Amino acid sequence: MTTLEQKRHFDRIIERVEKARLRVNNHHIVKIVAASKYVDSDAIKALYTIGQRAFGENKVQNLVTKNEVLEELSIEWHFIGSLQKNKINHLLSVRPHLIHSIDSIELAHALNERLERENMNLRALVQINSAYEASKSGFLPEEISDAYAQIMEECPRLQLQGVMSIGAHVDDPTIIKKSFETTQRIFETLPNATICSMGMSSDFELAIECGSNLIRLGSILFLK
Repeated sequence: MTTLEQKRHFDRIIERVEKARLRVNNHHIVKIVAASKYVDSDAIKALYTIGQRAFGENKVQNLVTKNEVLEELSIEWHFIGSLQKNKINHLLSVRPHLIHSIDSIELAHALNERLERENMNLRALVQINSAYEASKSGFLPEEISDAYAQIMEECPRLQLQGVMSIGAHVDDPTIIKKSFETTQRIFETLPNATICSMGMSSDFELAIECGSNLIRLGSILFLK
């Protein structure tokens, strides 16, 4: 795909995002994080060239490598995968803008301990398993309020910004919408929460209409 073709494709996606956000209201702002886990550094650079700045990786080693290769670019890196505790030091070396996937109290404590040692803070989202799917990480909806409060109190180095969830893994949009609405309802009850991260390539318009203000787009952005 040429740069011009990619720019036109990117603009069409932006147009879809705009239409979806305007169905919420004129003031609803939506941020795009390009999920770059399946593409190389050249593909990231190409998308950066046409205006995308926030990129998300779901494996720490890939994030570290791509950050080194692309260090001359002012990329806003997000970590959007499940984090193993033995990878925390490597993740912090990149100083990511935001981690989307705090999925247990144990992980929050481990991160806070390492951040304390490094005299760092880290912006973070708490992951909700709003679809009640065994294959997904995260706190169940009935657990999240207490867990969020506990992390805020016990892990001051983690600056909680809100929540993240993945839509139900089904074909029925009614069920997907219900999982998004569950996340949005919880988001609205959390103290000082400003980010509701939900929606991917297959369901981002529905997620935006349900209140998402940060979407994680992968395959739809990186067409060959």
